[in-house]
Amino acid sequence: MGLIAAIGVLIPFPFYYLLWTYPKKWVELCGKQRDPSKIMAQISHFCKLIQFISLFSVSSSFSWPPPFYFWPLFIFGQFLNFRVYQLLGEAGTYYGVRFGKTIPWVTEFPFGYIKDPQYVGSVMSLLACLSWVPFQYILLWILGYVFMIWVESQEDPATRAKPLS
Repeated sequence: MGLIAAIGVLIPFPFYYLLWTYPKKWVELCGKQRDPSKIMAQISHFCKLIQFISLFSVSSSFSWPPPFYFWPLFIFGQFLNFRVYQLLGEAGTYYGVRFGKTIPWVTEFPFGYIKDPQYVGSVMSLLACLSWVPFQYILLWILGYVFMIWVESQEDPATRAKPLS
């Protein structure tokens, strides 16, 4: 069960890597009539569901109330995730800039204060669940985020896809 759970935790990261590295292929695969960011979002939500099921399959007994550190980590982590989505929208959150969309990069909080706020928020939310999920699975998921931070930091604007006309 542990190996299957580990694979489930890592399932979205090869997908994200391929989309970031080969955005033109993704835009071509989606075609003219479909929004590549929206399709990515739908697949990403499915991958996230697999990740959560994987974590729940290895989680220890659920206890309530959660430890003292749960609430501040979880709430601030989700605030960062919500704020990124609110400021950038679906296309900004789901690699729209790589798929030929113009994304209004904003300078409002949390941008400028926290690098990669969506990943920081997700890591904080994961750390909040340490009392229920074995550390190695949380660490594996966090390492996936660190890998994507590194991949996304290496962006070459010349490799962005052009919208299909």
